[in-house]
Amino acid sequence: MQSLLLFIGIILFFVVALTVSNYLQRRKGNDKEREATPPSINLGDSGCCGAHEICERDSLIAAFVEKPEYFDDEELDRYAQRNSDGYAANEIDEFREVFYSVLDEEKPRWVRSLQMRDISLPDQLKDEVLLFVNELRAQKMHAC
Repeated sequence: MQSLLLFIGIILFFVVALTVSNYLQRRKGNDKEREATPPSINLGDSGCCGAHEICERDSLIAAFVEKPEYFDDEELDRYAQRNSDGYAANEIDEFREVFYSVLDEEKPRWVRSLQMRDISLPDQLKDEVLLFVNELRAQKMHAC
């Protein structure tokens, strides 16, 4: 019973202290509501953090306007308009070699470049690429 009274006393103390503090602030002329500042997002070179639907939409629209960017992977152009399930093991290794030679922050741009050039990723590599790009986006979102 004594601990319950102590608990209620502490709660009442904080309610009274908050009320007095609020009264004094308003009396000083500070009656503006505080606005929470939105977190700043570092867009870096890409212009998009990948965390918003609008960024993805603009990215897809830009794919039709921009010219594809090359990452020393011009040899992959011979796979344009090919089905993603029709690659041989050595061709898959060629894609994998280029993917792991591209800098981590450039990997999403590399995948977009392939899409713009109408080159399908091999099915065997899609899970690796998707996992990596999702992890990169998650890191960027947590950094925001």
